Amino acid sequence: MDTLSPLRQAARLVAKDYAAPHADAVDQQARFPAEAITALKREKLLSAYIPAELGGGGVGLTELVDIVEILARECAATAMIFAMHQIQVISIVRHAMHSDWYRNYLRELVAHQYLIASVTSEVGVGGEMRRSNCAVDISGERFTLIKDATTISYGAQADDLLVTARRNPDAANSDQSLILVRKADYTLEQKGGWDTMGMRGTCSPPFLMCSTGDVAQIIDVPFGDMSAQTVVPVSHLLWGGCWMGCAAAAVNKARAFVRGQARANPGTVPPTALRLAELVSMMQSLRTSVQACLTEYEALSVADDAAIGTLTSMGYSLKMNNLKIDATQALPQIVTKALSICGILGYKNDSKFSMSRHLRDAHSAAIMVGNDRILATNANLLLVLKDD
Repeated sequence: MDTLSPLRQAARLVAKDYAAPHADAVDQQARFPAEAITALKREKLLSAYIPAELGGGGVGLTELVDIVEILARECAATAMIFAMHQIQVISIVRHAMHSDWYRNYLRELVAHQYLIASVTSEVGVGGEMRRSNCAVDISGERFTLIKDATTISYGAQADDLLVTARRNPDAANSDQSLILVRKADYTLEQKGGWDTMGMRGTCSPPFLMCSTGDVAQIIDVPFGDMSAQTVVPVSHLLWGGCWMGCAAAAVNKARAFVRGQARANPGTVPPTALRLAELVSMMQSLRTSVQACLTEYEALSVADDAAIGTLTSMGYSLKMNNLKIDATQALPQIVTKALSICGILGYKNDSKFSMSRHLRDAHSAAIMVGNDRILATNANLLLVLKDD
């Protein structure tokens, strides 16, 4: 009996019927997974997190992580695009629901299934999300904003953008706002290509973005608070769903390979079965780590003191940073072990056991918000963090 929720069932349909058949072409051509994203829109999955009172699915983060994993088992690029979009939606829901402008925007998103991209990287600061060189320039009730971004994932295909910038031209580079800019109000000038090892379908080249808008589009909560309470932990958890899906895809291929060997020689245990047992243990450890942090975050995020409590503590920041580091180190190891089990059939690109795409996608995990940068942050935190 299928006990999946309706949105999980919809995600599985999208994964099997629209993501999987095009995943290799998306990877080979470094093209946007248009078929899968169109299907996600049709199934109303882009508004899954938006509260039911505004017409959305009203699901929690746990269900979103499950949906990301379901998609990633078939196409990691599709899953990552979905995850990055949901990070933007969650940020709006948790920090801008008091705004009439944003409540109306969320209703529009439900109706039209807008795809939101994030613009946090910038020339001069790289991927350092908590620093901006560009600034919002306000004149009366309008603003202008120009940002030279080093990457904008699916920028050319997005409907709207959420952009970080200094609060005003005189603000420090860490005094940031988050601003939503609408498709009709911005231009993108592509400044490079996207010919990468993995995650090729995310289509993340550099762009020069020029935008205008109404001041109501500037979220009044400081981005530093949003980052600590929502953006960083939610990003690591949703990305964790993507990494679990990528790992599960490799594990399932290895499991099928070993079972095939066993069927070919009834009554014997293939030598690869021992390696498979090790592999499943590694997969379980990854899943346990993500699930434990997810359960804790879901509980903390609804606590009355969430804004000033554990979520903003140095200890919690270390924990979430360590989840990202540990998971992104485990993922390539899992896929590599799956490759060793399948041997030459895992090495060949034209084999049903091929690990090529999974392995190349896996190596993106440590680079997205680079692990060295996170370790440097952790080192600074540990210098001032008191012992437990």
